[in-house]
Amino acid sequence: MRSQDKCFTEKGSLSVHRQMHAQENVYSCSVCEASFSSQRAMNRHQNIHAAKYKCTECGRCCGTSYHLAVHRRSHSGEKPFECSVCNKQFTTAGDLAVHSRIHSGEKPYKCHMCGKAFRCCGHLNTHVRVHTEDRPYKCSLCNKSFSNSRGLQKHKLLAHSNTTRYHCLYCGKMFKAEEDLNRHVRIHTVAKPYSCRHCLERFERLALLEIHLLKSHNEGT
Repeated sequence: MRSQDKCFTEKGSLSVHRQMHAQENVYSCSVCEASFSSQRAMNRHQNIHAAKYKCTECGRCCGTSYHLAVHRRSHSGEKPFECSVCNKQFTTAGDLAVHSRIHSGEKPYKCHMCGKAFRCCGHLNTHVRVHTEDRPYKCSLCNKSFSNSRGLQKHKLLAHSNTTRYHCLYCGKMFKAEEDLNRHVRIHTVAKPYSCRHCLERFERLALLEIHLLKSHNEGT
């Protein structure tokens, strides 16, 4: 069933669903002022402040027990979901599904303000804040604010922490963020996990693939 054909048995559920498409964030967190389109999403977010689900290895708090279990895979290195096209591995089935759209070119989430399309709804929600200039995620240690939680977490790690948890198995160099380690490792492995579905070109970064698709195959925005 396509998302636009989805049916609801209760008016309340329909209202919440419509809010999701309209990007109406009517529920606000009393701690950090982040806003959400549903009560359930806000409650899940507030579990982070309550430290209900906390990682014993690094202290990171998660909104649900499921997200805590997924987070723990970052310490164990477990990535049970593998792409059948480029063999890249992921910690969740959802991450794999979003990644697969790189190969298929599918971008089902479209901005109603400028028409730009995205592979996942999270990227769309973050993009919409370019138009609204909304930065709901505020750093508790300085005056900076961010449009998404990932930006805030990375800022705290890089600006307010001296912890280097990720080390390169090839040369021993240490990194604060896992994404920085992954980018560095490609120096040693010359890995090019992003492949073009139109030709034989492969790329080490998604941004390079997207530039190639636009210039060589007139695909993308």
